[in-house]
Amino acid sequence: PLVLFAVLRRSGLGGSSSCRLSRTESELRCRIPGGKLCSDRGRCECGVCICQVTESGKYYGPLCECHDWVCEIYDGKICAGTCQCGRCKCANSEGNGLVYGKFCECDDRECIDDETEEICTGHGKCYCGNCYCEAGWHGDKCEFQCDITPWEIKKRCTSPDGKICSNRGTCVCGECTCHDVDPTGDWGDIHGDTCECDERNCKAVYDRYSDDFCSGHGQCNCGRCDCKEGWTGKKCEHPHSCPLSVEESAKKCQGNSDLPCSGRGKCECGQCTCFPPGDNRVHGKNCECDDRQCENADGDVCGGHGICSCGRCVCQDGWFGKLCQHSRKCNMTEEESRSLCESADGILCSGKGSCHCGKCICSPQEWYISGDLCECDDRDCDKHDGLICTGNGVCSCGNCECWEGWNGNACEIWLGREYP
Repeated sequence: PLVLFAVLRRSGLGGSSSCRLSRTESELRCRIPGGKLCSDRGRCECGVCICQVTESGKYYGPLCECHDWVCEIYDGKICAGTCQCGRCKCANSEGNGLVYGKFCECDDRECIDDETEEICTGHGKCYCGNCYCEAGWHGDKCEFQCDITPWEIKKRCTSPDGKICSNRGTCVCGECTCHDVDPTGDWGDIHGDTCECDERNCKAVYDRYSDDFCSGHGQCNCGRCDCKEGWTGKKCEHPHSCPLSVEESAKKCQGNSDLPCSGRGKCECGQCTCFPPGDNRVHGKNCECDDRQCENADGDVCGGHGICSCGRCVCQDGWFGKLCQHSRKCNMTEEESRSLCESADGILCSGKGSCHCGKCICSPQEWYISGDLCECDDRDCDKHDGLICTGNGVCSCGNCECWEGWNGNACEIWLGREYP
């Protein structure tokens, strides 16, 4: 069968004799940015692609550029709904919007109680298939009521600083379950009756590469360092033998950055040692250069179309973008380009970027805006030590994608090989 996915501005398909376009003009309208006619999946008739398909819905789009299986391999995740031109469309047969997410991975129908048929039994809110219960209720679907009053529950879970479980845990019937970030399942970094102890406060930036607390020169007690003799500083990072004060040392290591050694190294007596050790992609007097920022998800530096200079790509002629990923040449019409840059609500690049050859270029003034349609805010990514994704990964649409060897919501946990 033949599938036609275009709006014809003339009556009928007609033959070449009825076409008012020259062959060059016709083919120009049918070419994709790579130069192929109708993506090599159809034929061009008077500037319109007629897609050749063997299975219904396999190839479609103005330039036959869409193919359903893109959804199955996009970001290595499976589309749990229906794939439409590389994007997931979630199945909400009842129009209730309970299935959602970039890959339709969230199904709030999981929160519906079998007996009451209410979401979270009417005693909580559902997010991505999980119930978050109101005070006094617990259970997978908030179906169980606690045997003490909500006031008593709050009293037992309130930490000395007045926060529920110190904002580091979940209160269930007066007992705090701490959000432990230690993947080993050991005692972990967060503990205490009200999760008031956070051992991460004892770790310097460079300690993330080892099991050391307090720079290896002290003992951590409920998130505070007690230093050994000869060492001082909030994290026992400063030797008494250094002629510089703690403040002078940190200032010298900080340079123009917000953090000593740009949050990517160890500061000792005003000198930075960049981490990971042996990785020459992190360099500079204050470890201010991180050439890992020039790599895409496949590890290609500047997309193969430029060179990396202190964490920034310098693109070759004819290419642009943060990772030199965009070609300045474009064989699309403006209308075709805009159609690929518009979101479902018809807004171009979510109102936060410009469209070039069917791809959104997000505003460079707003560094935190990202996504295929500039729909993501990277400020939503978790931070540690003041750094988004702890500087050990990249933020992808609000979630940290950690580089090899790193783990944790903010890529703050080192699970790779040991360093000397």
